[in-house]
Amino acid sequence: MPGAPLLDVAALTVSFATDRGFVKAVNDVSFTVNEGEILSIVGESGSGKTVTLLSLLGLTDRRTTQVEGSVLFRGRRLLELKDREMRRIRGKEIALISQDPMTALTPVHTIGWQIVEQIRAHDPVSEPVARRRAIELLGEVGLPNPTEAFTRYPHQLSGGMRQRAVIAMALSCNPALLVADEPTTALDVTVQAQVLELLKRLRKDFGSAIILITHDMGVVAEVADRVLVMYAGRVVESGTTRQVFEDPWHPYTWGLLASIPPVHGERPARLTSIPGTPPTPTNLPPGCGFAPRCRLRFTPCDQPPPRQGEGDRRALCFISEDRRPAARATVLPQFGGAA
Repeated sequence: MPGAPLLDVAALTVSFATDRGFVKAVNDVSFTVNEGEILSIVGESGSGKTVTLLSLLGLTDRRTTQVEGSVLFRGRRLLELKDREMRRIRGKEIALISQDPMTALTPVHTIGWQIVEQIRAHDPVSEPVARRRAIELLGEVGLPNPTEAFTRYPHQLSGGMRQRAVIAMALSCNPALLVADEPTTALDVTVQAQVLELLKRLRKDFGSAIILITHDMGVVAEVADRVLVMYAGRVVESGTTRQVFEDPWHPYTWGLLASIPPVHGERPARLTSIPGTPPTPTNLPPGCGFAPRCRLRFTPCDQPPPRQGEGDRRALCFISEDRRPAARATVLPQFGGAA
């Protein structure tokens, strides 16, 4: 349909089988991704970011996982497709950059062999053509000697080089949607900057939309067009990057922003941190999932929070619009109590 989003996820809920029955790891998650857009999903480890995206790609075990909701990709209902149909989409139309490139790559095959296999699995080309394409991709992602890298095994490359090789593999079939699961994890600052610049250039050169999973708000500010903030399996805030950074609504988002070291002004003696740890799916609090860690908790937080806002600008919180500026200033003093 003209004007329809590339990806439309509605009320996605993912439950895993345990000895206590099925437990929800992702609850009522909805979002869209438009052509050529970068959407960032941010949150602490265990918030449900990776499970959400693996469920979209059909990479969870159907024997032990229940996936409910609706996922439309270019008009096709992904959750209703058979495994064979999903394999035609994965890698060709939707590509995944795994969080850990060492485990994403097969240790007994060379980098080049694995990229060639990916290309020939989806495109009817000869091996020499696929080989040339793989070497070109390795050069495009910044490997200094792509012909040599083509013949190397994963353990013979550094972490940054392996990450670039995984990115090259993901781009080998020019996907419409690229899912990057914490692509800068465990990389040094210089390589992180190079990978982020590469993602932006790929969007520009190939027109691919990108879903970027991260826990780093600095990365979000650098590359994202829109942001989803997840906590305890739910989207607690969503909006454009500018909205979320200039006018954050949810106390969890305030905590994430407060933990970023300031670039200007006086150096703090200690960085602000969010007390406690995220709950597991088996011990979620009855009301707001963030309430046990929230310094602004009050009586209504024992009940499920309402969804404030409309469209893409939303937040799950009891703090009303008129009380929000003063409450936010207690966590983020730089906002000075003003919206």
